[in-house]
Amino acid sequence: MPSAGPDRHAPTPVEIGLGLGSNIGDKPANIARALAHLAARGAVTVTAVSSIYRTAPWGYLDQEDFANACALATTTLEPAALLAEVKAVEAEMGRTGGVRWGPRLIDIDILFFGAEVFDSPELVLPHKELFNRAFVLAPLAEIAPHLWLGGRSVAAAAAEAREGVEKWFKS
Repeated sequence: MPSAGPDRHAPTPVEIGLGLGSNIGDKPANIARALAHLAARGAVTVTAVSSIYRTAPWGYLDQEDFANACALATTTLEPAALLAEVKAVEAEMGRTGGVRWGPRLIDIDILFFGAEVFDSPELVLPHKELFNRAFVLAPLAEIAPHLWLGGRSVAAAAAEAREGVEKWFKS
């Protein structure tokens, strides 16, 4: 009788980074719910969550401040399948289209997918705006201070880009 060893065909989990934001309703609770939904769907296993950071809106300014956080997780999904799960959770939570950079109940961005570089019309990894967004860099550096993406230190970039980002509270 063969032994019940590990499944040699099971996909290897990949470490990913997620950026989350909300500026409608109970913003920190929306972030926590989004992570719980992703985990419940089997899309990710969350391994770390940053503090919640408060940031002023940009782009479209006539709206409330945002709560932002980052999470580290593992997934066995491919990038496109993970994106589909992220979009499904946003829809389940009631996110609707609207003004670009406008108010949103939840926004979930895939920031990185292991060391993989991925470029499609729907998804670019590492996230193409990651190093331009202090509201992503600060929480990501908090939970992954030694992370380097695309040859750049996330912690060093966060130290240079803290303007407009304030730690709100530990999630």
